[in-house]
This record gives sequence, C-alpha cells and structure tokens, in this order.
Amino acid sequence: MTELLYMDDSYLKEFDARVTGSGEDWVTLDRTAFYPRGGGLPCDTGVLNWEGGQARVTRVVKEEGLVKHYVDSSIPEGTSVHGVIDWDRRYRVMRTHTGLHILIAVLNKIAGVLVTGNQIGVEESRVDLNLEKPDRSLVEKAFEEANSIIRKGIEVKIYYLPREEAMKIPGIVKLAKALPPSVEKLRIVEIPGVDIQADGGPHVRNTSEIGELVFLKLKNKGRNNRRIYFTIKP
Repeated sequence: MTELLYMDDSYLKEFDARVTGSGEDWVTLDRTAFYPRGGGLPCDTGVLNWEGGQARVTRVVKEEGLVKHYVDSSIPEGTSVHGVIDWDRRYRVMRTHTGLHILIAVLNKIAGVLVTGNQIGVEESRVDLNLEKPDRSLVEKAFEEANSIIRKGIEVKIYYLPREEAMKIPGIVKLAKALPPSVEKLRIVEIPGVDIQADGGPHVRNTSEIGELVFLKLKNKGRNNRRIYFTIKP
C-alpha cells in the first residue's frame, strides 16, 4: 500500500520516497503526495528527482491500493527519489474543489437538487445536477450565495471518524456505503455550517483562499439533468 501523504497535508509540495515497483513508463512509491485521478478531480503532475536523473510525472492513477506514477523515463526499483508537485496546478484544483463543495451545498439548500456527476479542471469545471428545468436565475442566485459564504473566511476542517459514526451523519451515508467494508475510518471534510462530506481529495484550509466562483454557462444534458460550467478567479 502506498502511504497517501496528501490525505493529511494538502499543502505538501515536496516529499522523499522510495521506488517500490517499476515499469518502462511507470513507478510505484512507498509514499506519495501526488493525488491520483479520481472523484472528479484531475491527477497531480510534477517531477521525480534522484541522484543523476529526473523524470516528469505526467499521469497518476490508483490501482489496488497502489498509486502508479507514469513517467517519461524509467527509474529502477529501490531508487530514492524526491518528488515535487506542480504546485500552481494543485492549488487551483484545491481552490476549485472546496468551492464546488460550497456551491453544491447551496444548490441543495435552495432547490433540493443532487449531484449526478462532476469534473474539476484546471481552467474550467462542471457539475451535473438533477435539476428539472434549466433555471439560469436560480443558478446565478446559487453562485451569489456561494461567493458570499466564501468571503466569510470559514476554516475548513479535515478529520477522521470511525465508519459507524460517520454513517450516522446525513448526506454522508451514501458515500460511506460506496466504500469497501475494509475502510474502517473515513476522512471527513467539513465547512462548518455549510457542508460536511466523506472526501479523499485535497482542499484549502480557509474558504477565503478560493477567490470567486464564476458561472460560465448552463446546458441541458437530458431529462432532469443540467450541466453547470464554472471557473474561479483570480
């Protein structure tokens, strides 16, 4: 199993590790701060440095408890490496991710809608909702309220709860049930008074770091399914 350093510190930009498995264009490490693609979030990119060499990390995925880092040059098993995350990319994803949690919470509060899918990008993101009508004014209102919450500078709390205890929290049950029974503790991301979710992705420490959510467009994606495109600024 790869130790997932980003779970406890989303702000970790560099780390030391050892190569535990190696292929022609990939490596696994004993520990990593690279976030693998999943949960609607893109993977991290960056570099792995070692004595006499450097490899670019172009793609990261999680397979059976191991995080596979795809690289542009081979690295022998047993090599000690120093990983460096592309921080500007990661931080923008973190800001967008926390902002999306707030936006979804607001939309659920004012319209009772649920998320049917989402994809966070570096420049543009989207979220799909079971909204009956493509109501632009409702969406614009949700963005206004979400940005008002963001400006309050609320501390984002990340902690762990036993599975049984987490399952009692409304809104977390569905996510908790989707996880394998072997997961005894759930990582909880809470924006007090706004949202609480079982979540494994990177987030900012304070909502003030998000900036501003910017509504781009609303598309009809079928019966009771609307897609909202948005970005953040600056």
